[in-house]
Amino acid sequence: MSNLGMQLVYGLVNAHPDLVCERVFLPDSKSPPRSVESSRPLTDFPILLCTVSFEQDYVNLVDLLIRGGIEPFAAKRGERDVIAPGAPLVVGGGVATFINPEPLAPYFDLLLPGEAEPVLPGLLDRLLAHAARGFPSRDELLLELALHQPGCYVPRFYEMEYRDGELAAINPRSKVPCPVRKATLQEPAVAGHSLLLTADTEFSDLFLTELGRGCSRGCRFCAAGFVYRPPRLWPAASIICALEEKGEQTSRVGLLGMEMARAADLARISEVLGASSCQLSFSSLRADAISPELLKLLGASGLKTAAIAPDGGSERLRRVINKGITEAELLWAAEELVKAGVTNLKLYFMIGLPTETEQDLQELAGLTLRIRERIGAVGRARGRLAGLTVSLNSFVPKAWTPFQFAAFAGVPELKAKIQFLRRQFAGQANIRLNVDNPDNAFFQAVLARGDRKVGEMLFHLAAGPANWRQLFRRHDVQPEHYTRERGRDELFVWEVIGHGISRAYLWAEYRRALAGKSTPVCDTANCRRCGVCDGK
Repeated sequence: MSNLGMQLVYGLVNAHPDLVCERVFLPDSKSPPRSVESSRPLTDFPILLCTVSFEQDYVNLVDLLIRGGIEPFAAKRGERDVIAPGAPLVVGGGVATFINPEPLAPYFDLLLPGEAEPVLPGLLDRLLAHAARGFPSRDELLLELALHQPGCYVPRFYEMEYRDGELAAINPRSKVPCPVRKATLQEPAVAGHSLLLTADTEFSDLFLTELGRGCSRGCRFCAAGFVYRPPRLWPAASIICALEEKGEQTSRVGLLGMEMARAADLARISEVLGASSCQLSFSSLRADAISPELLKLLGASGLKTAAIAPDGGSERLRRVINKGITEAELLWAAEELVKAGVTNLKLYFMIGLPTETEQDLQELAGLTLRIRERIGAVGRARGRLAGLTVSLNSFVPKAWTPFQFAAFAGVPELKAKIQFLRRQFAGQANIRLNVDNPDNAFFQAVLARGDRKVGEMLFHLAAGPANWRQLFRRHDVQPEHYTRERGRDELFVWEVIGHGISRAYLWAEYRRALAGKSTPVCDTANCRRCGVCDGK
């Protein structure tokens, strides 16, 4: 409910004078889902807009449709040609759907790859014009959208052709575009921000504001850093306009995109937050993005918990992933954050990265101990030690990144790495270890580079509890096929979406990663390496 993307769409639709948008979430119980605003069932709505941010939500989405009394498969839903309550038009968006839309393609009539603001208003007008004719001919509407409304992907008009188990061609029909270009927002007058705050959510009193979209750093594992290209930093004026919408009762503000913020902008934002006695919150910080202005803002906010993400445990691995952060910067950042008043410091690492060795894991443990020593000196001087939490997350290769070609490390290998690190930290005081489940990461890796065959398995998983590996094999879908290393020339299902990124660039970046070579940050004024800014 606190998801900023969902709130932006909710606001865009309700801003239209002829439309009303209500929110529906999957209930914790097995009861049928009903809307928050009027407690209406899903079968009351002719159009469903679904936002999906994470692969873990795929099964939940199918479950939501089934429990809501909606035919989940778009092809069967389309047998009723007229769009109506009970047989709605199901439209998908959210970052997961434009990284790789194919696992969800069987369930959506329409997908909107990219950002909602530039495409949704025009889409709503076309839907209303169609509704004025009684919503006749679902296919007629979808073809009109696919041909004439930019940023619209209609899966039923694209056939995935396979030969010998591998994708051989993507065949569009009816002259629809291929690839479908994503929609990208230009500079807004007011930065994206929270529209609804409620006590019934985890972030109940946190007002979120975007500082921009995308990231210039080019970390090779990060899909968001590639699919949101070109990176855009909003002007300080539009950010401050957004902050002015938060209301006098709001005491906490979360800033999204801290790694891109300019020092001068942070100083202005600090003044605005200080004047309204607001505290600052954020998910994690880049060690090299911590400035005196930011530290001043953190100190004034009374922030007690902060996170920094080395991601790679060694200097060599950080070159492999193009993190661009040195150990010296990490040590300095940890010390300065604790000096600013942070009492709980979190470190985020990935394990199972390409080329990772036992030596890299040893260096991860060594870096953690050196950070503990550095912040311990600060804590002893003030009479209170800061706690240190190490979070280990299994690396999952994602589409549209240089690591789309890489293999998933494998569950046994990841469990062995976790056990190795547990031994390294055994008996170490003031270090807490959090570890994700490699089995869950394996499932996420299958979904992340999955196709429509994987998508069909979501229905069986949503229909009832089952061991997902056994279920896949029962239907002759081999999970390992999706987690293997890929070749330079293999066609990928997600290339039905066009992000403007050159495949040759991604392959070259993968080869540079394997060689341990770094790449400079994205410079949209001069850089033409990846292809996104060509001709702009």
